[in-house]
Amino acid sequence: MSTLLPNFLAGRWQAGDGPGAPLFDPVSGAELARVSSAGLDLAAACEYARHEGGTALRALTYRERAGLLAAIADVLKANRDRYFDIALANSGTTHRDSAVDIDGAIFTLGQYARWGTELGDARWLPDGEAVPLAKDGSFRSQHVSVPVRGLALFINAFNFPAWGLWEKAAPALLSGVPVVAKPATATAWLAQAMVADVIAAGVLPPGALSIACGSARGLLDALQPFDVVSFTGSADTAAAIRAHDAVVRRSVRVNVEADSLNSALLLPDAPPGSPAFDLLIDEVVREMTVKSGQKCTAIRRIFVPAAHYADAGRAISARLAQITVGDPRNDAVRMGSLVSRAQWESVRAGIAQLRRHAEVLHDGEATPLVDADPSVSACIGPTLLGAPDASAGAVHEIEVFGPVATLLPYRDLDDATRQVRLGQGSLVTSIYTGDDALAARVALELADAHGRLHVVTPAVGATHSGHGNVMPMSLHGGPGRAGGGEELGGLRALQFYHRRTAIQGAGSVLDGLGAGGP
Repeated sequence: MSTLLPNFLAGRWQAGDGPGAPLFDPVSGAELARVSSAGLDLAAACEYARHEGGTALRALTYRERAGLLAAIADVLKANRDRYFDIALANSGTTHRDSAVDIDGAIFTLGQYARWGTELGDARWLPDGEAVPLAKDGSFRSQHVSVPVRGLALFINAFNFPAWGLWEKAAPALLSGVPVVAKPATATAWLAQAMVADVIAAGVLPPGALSIACGSARGLLDALQPFDVVSFTGSADTAAAIRAHDAVVRRSVRVNVEADSLNSALLLPDAPPGSPAFDLLIDEVVREMTVKSGQKCTAIRRIFVPAAHYADAGRAISARLAQITVGDPRNDAVRMGSLVSRAQWESVRAGIAQLRRHAEVLHDGEATPLVDADPSVSACIGPTLLGAPDASAGAVHEIEVFGPVATLLPYRDLDDATRQVRLGQGSLVTSIYTGDDALAARVALELADAHGRLHVVTPAVGATHSGHGNVMPMSLHGGPGRAGGGEELGGLRALQFYHRRTAIQGAGSVLDGLGAGGP
């Protein structure tokens, strides 16, 4: 039997009971390791994090906690090459795609370290100006945000084992809130290895960082008032979390990032051959193939004027036909595998559902694989579908979490924005046009239904960050179907780990608060 990866809880490494759940190489099918959290005292682990980790972190200023983030980033940089080896083996990703996860994590930690340094030697954040409650101004109200005296539980998804952990941990630790991470089982090895390196380096106070690999059973039961949960995954699991007693009866706050049918929208001013049209084609192909389409922000629906439907379909299909798929150990491979055979089956089932409502413009299931056995591996080529009758509801309801997107025509801008909204709330829509004024108008029209609008014109064709790249400077999350949560967005992300309260009193009392500390 392969190695059972230990959990770091209550300040020590602990092995779970039983044989554990296996982790596989999704290309060869070989077993790599096992994980288990069975039989562990999760309530005691959470209490240790709250008391030991929380107390130690809150004693530090934002500047000092920023130093901890910088130290974590240094540890990860020192072990970076090994993380690429783990990602290739356990996630089946190419070196370029692994960099999105690993280097994205390091960059985000570094950015929050810089922001935290700018907050200086404070331990709480002022929220607006003091407001007089008495006519003579002697009695006033001041809102402040203080770190919650609980823990942050992260239940993360399989697609970003590195970035998914650290993009949440960065604002939490900077806020003075200890972290308990529960990575998705299928790709838990990378998150566990990173935590192990950080613990071994001794850069964090005891209890500040914990990790439980395997089942999440019992973790929610261990939560108390003032704890917070950040979940990334399916809407069904999110609903179960929101219905848990910890949330319903103990008011544990929850942030959710769930399913999202993200869109790319070509505006009417951009015909085939125009710079904006070419930028759309480039971005669609990139988003369909980076990490094999396993990104919560990936483009799932492509909206173009009806007159350009055929041209767009041919252009995207021609580019997808050049994508080599298979074992990322072969340098000729452009796109690696899905994370597991189970995910491969899910993607194929989703494609079959969509094919009942759409035509196949490029058949990814017919793509030959490089150095990968189709009977064993989780490799599948990119699939482009088309729905000339854009009223087909399934294409606006079914998200296939893989290299799959559907091309959809629209009559006019009103029809385009109506169809985009059929996604019922998304993380991101990207807009392609050469008309700045039109871009601004459409972006504002769609703003309430999205966490982020990514506007691409020829002026930023070479400099924009990419439709699906989640940057720490911008909000990550989305309304409605996307989960209703918010992450990142600069120091805005700290709000989830703080409690906003109003302090009312004499002006002299409020003046004594200072500007965030000592």
